[in-house]
Amino acid sequence: MKEIESRVEVFELVSTFYSKVRVHNALGPIFNRAIEDWDEHINRLTDFWETNLFFTRKYKGNPMQVHANVDRNEGYNISQVHFGHWLELWFSTIDELFIGRNAHLAKERARGMAHLIFMKLYSLKPVSDQSGQ
Repeated sequence: MKEIESRVEVFELVSTFYSKVRVHNALGPIFNRAIEDWDEHINRLTDFWETNLFFTRKYKGNPMQVHANVDRNEGYNISQVHFGHWLELWFSTIDELFIGRNAHLAKERARGMAHLIFMKLYSLKPVSDQSGQ
């Protein structure tokens, strides 16, 4: 077990995590439909997490809009259950590979982001479909 100290570890975390996401029963189909270039996605998300953990300002994008587009393309069927699976995989991947302050920080930031993104998606769902399930 090692600490997350640089982009090298962030890349390892993101790559390992998304290898699990791609084959997950509930998440895999959604991600595989949404992502055309997995190498690009891994690099973009490495930038995202490197920015979030080390404040490098490498990530440029709008994750809220990206997730809103995916939810719309999925017929507004992304639910809190999906976010729960995502967090479980994220946490278990971190626990398999890393220890320390940044590992804990990566979990806490993911928990906060999952909550914010889910609430944003919920607010954008058509009124007849705000069950949150």
